[in-house]
Amino acid sequence: MEYAIQFNGISKIFPGVRALDDVNFSVRKGEVHALLGENGAGKSTLLNILHGIFPPSSGSIKLFDDTVSFLNPRQAILAGISKVHQEINSVKDLTVGQNITLGYEAVSHGIFVDYKKVNSDVNQILEKLNCDFKSEDTAAKLSAGQLQMVEIAKALFHHSKIISFDEPTAALTDSDTKVLFRIIGELKEKGYTILYVSHRLEEIFEICDRATILRDGKYITTLNVCDTNREELVSLMAGRNVLEKHREKTGKLGTDKPVLEVKQFSGNKFHNINFSLRKGEILGFFGLVGAGRTELMRALFGADKKASGVVCIGGKKVSIRNTEDALKNGIGLLPEERKTQGFMPLMNNLDNVAVSSLSKYEKHGFIIPERKYENYREKAGDLNIKPDDPYFLTKNLSGGNQQKVVLGRWLSTDVDILIFDEPTKGIDVSTKVEIYKLMDKSIGQGKSVIMISSELKEILSVSDRIVVMYEGSITKILDNDGTLKEDQILNYALGER
Repeated sequence: MEYAIQFNGISKIFPGVRALDDVNFSVRKGEVHALLGENGAGKSTLLNILHGIFPPSSGSIKLFDDTVSFLNPRQAILAGISKVHQEINSVKDLTVGQNITLGYEAVSHGIFVDYKKVNSDVNQILEKLNCDFKSEDTAAKLSAGQLQMVEIAKALFHHSKIISFDEPTAALTDSDTKVLFRIIGELKEKGYTILYVSHRLEEIFEICDRATILRDGKYITTLNVCDTNREELVSLMAGRNVLEKHREKTGKLGTDKPVLEVKQFSGNKFHNINFSLRKGEILGFFGLVGAGRTELMRALFGADKKASGVVCIGGKKVSIRNTEDALKNGIGLLPEERKTQGFMPLMNNLDNVAVSSLSKYEKHGFIIPERKYENYREKAGDLNIKPDDPYFLTKNLSGGNQQKVVLGRWLSTDVDILIFDEPTKGIDVSTKVEIYKLMDKSIGQGKSVIMISSELKEILSVSDRIVVMYEGSITKILDNDGTLKEDQILNYALGER
């Protein structure tokens, strides 16, 4: 058996945190190998070590029986290892060819970039991938799926034999995902070794050969995907039985009196929107890519301007011109892009949780540190933030724990209306359950929730009512009485009225 990668006793210690603890396992040449675990399990840390982003505290890595130690990502790339990131790292103003060859361009006369050769080499790779765009096209014109193909083309340009994929389908449509899976299958047939990280377990069963599970920085096991099932994987990842059970449907929505009414609301990518939010309900919003859900919520929150329309809260018309107005009127937003919009990357957990509720900790115009600290401790306990160190930089947390910090930020404000935009995107199963429970807890405290999700099962499991959008307009508002089917909702999301 030939191994492409062997992790031998890999440990990584950050100040106050042991992210990896003596991890040992191997990845076979020419297989698609899943790397699974809850948020904070150590998956990203292990990949970062493999790709030379930082060194291990102890242990070693072998590539095809040769021990390697990379000081930076360039060394890893030159050794034949590339990474396709969840967040696409393209320079939108450059061409596809310039993005793929950036830092490794062919030159003429020793100093000039040979763009003719760049485009020729890149177009050959794009043809092999059956891409419908050229090296000369500007990256800004490409869709998320096409940009993912650019990342794969970049790996092939570097003659990489080992490619890792970190949540590659998070921003892709179903059709783009099918194309990606076809490409991964073709790469496997040609002998490439694939490391695949995803929280969507259905993807693991579709394309992966084996799976390795990490938990709390430790290696748990490696097993054949064909010999396991979803329940076993979830149990191994969580270390306990985790029922992916969402809300108990009672048929009661708290009260029929709306806390929020939106009338004739129009703006960027949405028009003539009318809906209400009842006290004590979770109102789900579903739609395909381009439906305008995120744009609608950003305008409602005052992050983007609306063109027209009326917003009433508690039966009274309100003017929301910016996010400060939204906060004053009791509206909080957990944005889809948590890393760029949800928290301050240079701030720690303590300050990020407190940033929108500073007035609560004031006395005579001064912040009382003890009050802010007490609030953090309360929220960190309720949300199970790991690590719960108040001075830990939020940007260094796992995605699920970052989401908890953002949620803690808004729960600290005592807002009555919480908007969750893709709250479980890129987080593990047990953390999803925690998020659902926190939504229920908020409802129990008299709040109301709007939740945007691209997962039909999640929308059906969590929502009391479902608003379906298509190309910027609402096609249907449905009571989720337990009889709704996925295909019904999807039909409305495809334009049926």
